[in-house]
Formats: sequence, structure tokens, C-alpha cells
Amino acid sequence: MSGLGRLFGRGKKEKGPTPEEAIQKLKETEKILIKKQEFLEQKIQQELQMAKKHGIKNKRAALQALRRKKRLEQQLAQTDGTLSTLEFQREAIENATTNAEVLRTMELAAQGMKKAYQDMDIDKVDELMADITEQQEVAQQISDAISRPVGFGDVVDEDELLEELELLEQEELARDLLTVGDKEEEPPVELPSVPSTHLPVGPAPEADEDEAALKQLAEWVS
Repeated sequence: MSGLGRLFGRGKKEKGPTPEEAIQKLKETEKILIKKQEFLEQKIQQELQMAKKHGIKNKRAALQALRRKKRLEQQLAQTDGTLSTLEFQREAIENATTNAEVLRTMELAAQGMKKAYQDMDIDKVDELMADITEQQEVAQQISDAISRPVGFGDVVDEDELLEELELLEQEELARDLLTVGDKEEEPPVELPSVPSTHLPVGPAPEADEDEAALKQLAEWVS
């Protein structure tokens, strides 16, 4: 009997909606309830205006309008409560969907990290880092050896060099002092005296030519 039931689909569980489908359905229902709220609010205002219109003139009509208004307000309150419940459910499903997606992402990340480190051994990593450190030290020693100046086995004493430099400075200073002393003992240089007689001043070339021409003319006349 149970086999026949399974054959004809009895006892088969229906597949539930996905979170996305449930959220979409809730949103559609919320829109319907919002429209109902707007409709009830309009009807309440109409019944209120009706009650004000009849007032004392038609008390029975006014009371009926107020009763309808009261029922509409009760429906509106129920609709508000239902809408709040649907919104709460939708937000809960959205949060659950987000959390599920986050968990799936974290699981994938964990699997990826596990796969990335599956061929790594902490002991091998420590050994590798030790080898790298050792090679860096060797490289530093080689660099220091190459950059060290070659003295062909002679070690120069820095104090000895400073002492030699001081002797050279003293000799240079003594030589400068001797040169200054020799310059002070040299006799003063005698300059030539200025002559006391006046030097003859030659006549102007034009005056000599005129005088010669006049002398020649006088000899010709005589």
C-alpha cells in the first residue's frame, strides 16, 4: 500500500519556496495591504463627513455613519497589524538570506585558504626562513669583504699619519716665518731724482715755418 502511495505521489513532500520567492510574495502582499489601508482611510473620512452632515437633523443616519466608521477603524487597525507582521517576516528572511550568503562566502574562503596551505608544512616554512636568513648573512659578509679597501697586507696607523701631518704643518709654518724675516732686512729701493733744470720747450711747428718764410722773403727783397 505504501508502495502504491509512493507511486501515485501520495505522501510526497511539496518543495517549499526559496527565500527569494518568499520575499517577493511578502512584498506583493504588503502592496495589497497598503492599498487597503488607503481605501479604509478614505472610507473613514467619508463616514465622518456623513456623520457631521446629518448631525442633529438626522440623528439615526449620523449614528449609522459613526458605527460604520468604527468598524472601518477596526479593520484599519487589523490591517496595520498584519502589515507590520509581514514586514517583520520579510526583514527576517532578508537577514537570514544575507547571513546564509555570508556563511557560504566564509566557507568558500576557508576552503580556498585550506587548499592554498595544504602543501605547506610549518616546519618546512621555518627551515626555509632559516635558510633565507643564513643566505642574507652570507651575502652581507661578501659585500663587506668586497667593499673593504685592500692594503696589500700593510695596516696603516692613523695616529702615525696625524703625527706626520703635524710635522709637515710645523715645517711649513717655520718656512713662512723665515721668508717674512728676509723681506724685512732688504734695503729700500732708491728711486731716480727729479731734474732741477727746466727742459726746453720746442716751438710749435707752424710758428717755425712762418718765421722761415719771412726770412727768405727779406733776403729776396734786399
